[in-house]
Amino acid sequence: MSKPEITVAAVTETDGRFLVVEERINRRLVINQPAGHVEPGETLLEAVVREVREETAWLFSANELVGVYLWRHPGTGRTTKRFTFTGTVADHRDDQKLDRGIVATHWLTQAELRGREPQLRSPLVLRCIEDYLAGRRQPLAAVAALDLGSATQITAVGL
Repeated sequence: MSKPEITVAAVTETDGRFLVVEERINRRLVINQPAGHVEPGETLLEAVVREVREETAWLFSANELVGVYLWRHPGTGRTTKRFTFTGTVADHRDDQKLDRGIVATHWLTQAELRGREPQLRSPLVLRCIEDYLAGRRQPLAAVAALDLGSATQITAVGL
């Protein structure tokens, strides 16, 4: 079995609405949290801040870890380990060009996301929001210094 791809995602809420991106993946429009791969030399926290800025033009400040998720794509068999953080956004750059493939950003409620479930990039989109709303959180210290190499080795045990 190959090592999972290491990704980060951000859950940020304002007045019951969650920041999501609408992106084109393989000619299909999907909804996802601001998320992406951890690059070599980056910590998980650096990666999530970078991904949110690139995909939404917002500056993300992580407060807590929502969870670590392992998901296997049923079509491709590709496995992803996702570290999902919650936090706040500020300093929106209206004139910033968004990452390639990003069509738009939206602030959607949990109910609106459920109504668009067939359009969600993966089941992790709703799962992370449900875990966030259920109050599942861990301190950032649990993963703050992890980089691409160490994140590949860590398991969700104890988190």
